[in-house]
Amino acid sequence: MELSLFLSMLGFLWVAAITPGPNNMLLTASGANFGFWRTVPLMIGIMIGMQVMLLMVAFGVGGLILLYPALHLILKIAGSLYLLWLAWKIATAAYEKLETGDAPPKPMPFWQGGLLQLINPKAWLMALGAVASFSLAGAAYLHSVAAISLGMFMVNLVAGIIWIGFGALIGRILQSRRAWTLFNLAMGLLTAACVLLIWR
Repeated sequence: MELSLFLSMLGFLWVAAITPGPNNMLLTASGANFGFWRTVPLMIGIMIGMQVMLLMVAFGVGGLILLYPALHLILKIAGSLYLLWLAWKIATAAYEKLETGDAPPKPMPFWQGGLLQLINPKAWLMALGAVASFSLAGAAYLHSVAAISLGMFMVNLVAGIIWIGFGALIGRILQSRRAWTLFNLAMGLLTAACVLLIWR
């Protein structure tokens, strides 16, 4: 893949990765509630899920979704229900000071971050758009898919760090139980609002 095409692809992927969406709302809420390092496994799960989904799209499953609209509808419904469940968990999360040492609640495990990608229509559209727009035909196909995979890894890593850092900073600012409750409620509502993006 030529450098100019790779940079164009990075621009496309960066816009998709850094804009608010389910992944970034979860990373922000987790960063605020559990701190930066305890949220890293969730980010890794999201990144692994994105890579699995990209490979599925590149090697045929994405074509089934385009061929059979009913699969897309099922994906939307499942994604909406999962997002609403996550929004409820965020909105009702228990108050916790980051410095406490007594068996704090556990953050969302990395496998849930990976699972979210498989039913996240925004992530599917990102992968479909990247493969459709930036893969090369013929013998160069595998090389171009590897380049897309590398680009997706890079932008998801940087965007994830930024959103976790933003959440961790908010977590340091919020000092009262009431502020935490309001923050978690707001993040839960924002996560639930991502369902509207799925159906537009």
